[in-house]
Amino acid sequence: MTFEVCTDSFEGALAAEKYGAKRIELCQALNVGGLTPNYGLIQQCALGSKVEVHAMIRHKEGGFVYDDQDVEIMKKDILASKNAGAKGVVFGILDSDNTISLKNKELAELSKELRLEVTFHRAFDFVPDPDKAIKTIIEYGFDRLLTSGKEESALKGLPLISKLQQKYGGQIQIMAGSGVNAVNALKIASSGVKNLHFTARKSTNRPVMLSMGELMLVDEEKIRSITAMF
Repeated sequence: MTFEVCTDSFEGALAAEKYGAKRIELCQALNVGGLTPNYGLIQQCALGSKVEVHAMIRHKEGGFVYDDQDVEIMKKDILASKNAGAKGVVFGILDSDNTISLKNKELAELSKELRLEVTFHRAFDFVPDPDKAIKTIIEYGFDRLLTSGKEESALKGLPLISKLQQKYGGQIQIMAGSGVNAVNALKIASSGVKNLHFTARKSTNRPVMLSMGELMLVDEEKIRSITAMF
């Protein structure tokens, strides 16, 4: 089993390495599903740890429908991620009807030219036709698909995840994510997926001052408890 830890910190990269995770999905603003991390954080994680760093390419919250100017920003962020030492990038663009946008092809081709791996993220969980969507994602050259099976959690979406793995697992890596923990990891793995994705952070229980956000800590025990099961 390959593990990918979603984190927003260098400490998260070190914990992922400590417990045998292969990759981190590096983000900022995890409370809104993850946004593009800054250059310094990408570089520190790439230079200071042995895990693969895959950077989220999503510069604004509130959905996955982007115009041409958004795509230009994403191109710059992909290039910056490469220059900072990232191994891969993570993105997904939808059209207004929630189908897979042709804009993904341009970004995937750029990423491949830069020798970056490419993951299509959980924008997939909004598509109306999963089979049509994954065929398009494969055609555009993505290496990996992160999905919860179009449900709030991977456990609830297990029937679709299993179907995708059986039908398309030989053409693209299927990675189950959302709500993965030590209680359900083995059951989710029973779908046949060989990649599990999970966030591991916990509250410091400190008061939030002047709306500046809450400081979170890496939940090392969660990472340890999941990886130790396999």
